Amino acid sequence: MKLVSVVGARPQFVKAFAVSRHLRPDHEEILVHTGQHYSDDLSAVFFDELSIPDPDYNLGVGSDTHGRQTAAMIEGIEEILLEESPDIVLLYGDTNSTLAGAIAASKLDDPIAHVEAGLRSHDRSMPEEINRVLTDHVSDLLFAPSDLAKTMLEGEGITDGVHVVGDVGYDAIRWARERAADRSEILEQSALEEDNYVLGTIHRPKNTETPSRLTTIIDALVAAPQRVVVPLHPRTEAPLREYGLWEAANRGLEIIDPVGYLDFVHLLEGAERVVTDSGGVQKEAFYLETPCITLREETEWQETVDCGWNRLVGADQEALTAALETDSWPTSTPSLYGDGRAAEKIITILENDDRD
Repeated sequence: MKLVSVVGARPQFVKAFAVSRHLRPDHEEILVHTGQHYSDDLSAVFFDELSIPDPDYNLGVGSDTHGRQTAAMIEGIEEILLEESPDIVLLYGDTNSTLAGAIAASKLDDPIAHVEAGLRSHDRSMPEEINRVLTDHVSDLLFAPSDLAKTMLEGEGITDGVHVVGDVGYDAIRWARERAADRSEILEQSALEEDNYVLGTIHRPKNTETPSRLTTIIDALVAAPQRVVVPLHPRTEAPLREYGLWEAANRGLEIIDPVGYLDFVHLLEGAERVVTDSGGVQKEAFYLETPCITLREETEWQETVDCGWNRLVGADQEALTAALETDSWPTSTPSLYGDGRAAEKIITILENDDRD
């Protein structure tokens, strides 16, 4: 079986790693990196830490508007698919790289498999929501991480080719957790004690490009009773400076450079709680039993909210402050997203799929 896998951003590197390490011994995988995340901090370090083979193709698209970026990816992916003639195109998550792969493959009538299908935040102002919805509607095989995701697909009339396999992110973090404990020195390097700091990540445009939201978030974090450590996303530094928040953030927060996957997992597991606007960090926190405060009004990982491990506070300073101060969190985690063997289940389904 010959597959073309399309990745372009940090979360996809992690998901692709979980699948590829089981896929490559028996099948041919052509790895396409769109270049959506192109800096060493956001790209190369993940390939190195996860021992992901060098991409067979790197489109080097880089940052641009959504339209120009996606268009450049579609053009590049189409050329690769015509050259490689894969049996199936494997897509992950909800980035512009995902959508570009879906459009290019569907136009060529190449079969599409979507890992992490059926997630819905119900916020169409999020580019990721548009990407995941459109990708699901042209996919032939849809690998859902939960029963709720399957239900979301059914509500949109998608029933053929849907398989609940669990979350490949759970596969990856189980692997990374053990290695991070042995190899990561980020806590020692940053003079941090376990359960004695809050981890913060802010990168979503709704938060970084809206001055009032970013100001509220920074003010609340600076006023937090705990130490707050923020590995700063490159997208966030410029607005902090532009809105006059840089000095306050540096005085009141411990801003560090972006970190690799193993260091981040170690930071997340050691944190007393995490404040984030990332979808992936919400579920990673759940797996590591780290209470999560989400700087959004909605989430595609609704199950983590329903079971109490995740609190949606948006950019409401009162709600964020209350979540930073409360000690009322669950003491155990339910099984929501499979058993950590999602990648193996995906490969078995791919191997036995008999659709034309």
